[in-house]
Amino acid sequence: MSTLTDADTIARNRAMRYFASHERLWLFGYGSLIYKVDFPFLQRRPAIIRGWARRFWQGSHDHRGTPAAPGRVVTLVESAGAVCQGMAFEITPAVFEHLDHREKNGYLRVVVDAEFEGGAREEALVYIAGPDNPAYLGPASEAEIAAQIDRAVGPSGPNRDYLLHLADALRDLGAEDAHVFGLERAVRKQE
Repeated sequence: MSTLTDADTIARNRAMRYFASHERLWLFGYGSLIYKVDFPFLQRRPAIIRGWARRFWQGSHDHRGTPAAPGRVVTLVESAGAVCQGMAFEITPAVFEHLDHREKNGYLRVVVDAEFEGGAREEALVYIAGPDNPAYLGPASEAEIAAQIDRAVGPSGPNRDYLLHLADALRDLGAEDAHVFGLERAVRKQE
């Protein structure tokens, strides 16, 4: 049986050597990486990835909740025809040490194609928490997810702050995300 300590993915991510020989690479951020940029980067640009949808389906017992009352944070789920808007950061592999720790709760490095304005494409790294990790909560109704987000609080603060900051950051990007904005409306109704 898996435990929440099994969700720690630092060692698995550090074993990934795909970008080890790169001096620079792109990181695609779709959640708190958009608005909480606590790592060095060379440049940032709005970008999209295709075939992935942002969902509040990952549990957070280490940042936006506790083991007894986990919060919900975003991950990506494969979805044909979906377009996920976010922010791409050009980084060096030296940043992995910080990012692997920050994204340790079930998130694994995945290689995707990021698209920039004007049609340019670059290979990028993205952290995704899949359904096989112990902290994954999966789908639920909008009302259930909103209620969980509204009451969860963890070491990084209230879960609702994460949702509201993400919604604001997506609006600043001109992004459309019915899932995030629907949850934002539902949580604000509970104020």
